[in-house]
Amino acid sequence: MKYMMFVGVDPDGEELEEDNVEAWVADLDRSGKRLIGDRLRPAEDATTVRVRKGELLVTDGPFTESKDWIAGFDVLECDDLDEAIEIASAHPMARAGRLELRPFWPFEDEGERQPAGGRGHED
Repeated sequence: MKYMMFVGVDPDGEELEEDNVEAWVADLDRSGKRLIGDRLRPAEDATTVRVRKGELLVTDGPFTESKDWIAGFDVLECDDLDEAIEIASAHPMARAGRLELRPFWPFEDEGERQPAGGRGHED
């Protein structure tokens, strides 16, 4: 099962050691569990696109003001949610920021409304 892992900054998180991130990436790449991932430019470099009543609205920066922002992403291939949680918990940003896991929802599964395998967390 594929999971998107959003890597978010958190102003209240611990200090991040970049070398630890590189080691985490190398380990996951070797295991084949990390399919792709990258850093993202800061939120102020974002462009927000909306269409309202047929009008295209393009805004520089994020749509909402926040001290938290998505700093990167990884696509993981895991057996289930438990494995995805184990992998995410080993990422240095689990302490320095926050990680959000979301299972992919393939179009062929459109009618499926239940949480994807694993713990079924209600957090």
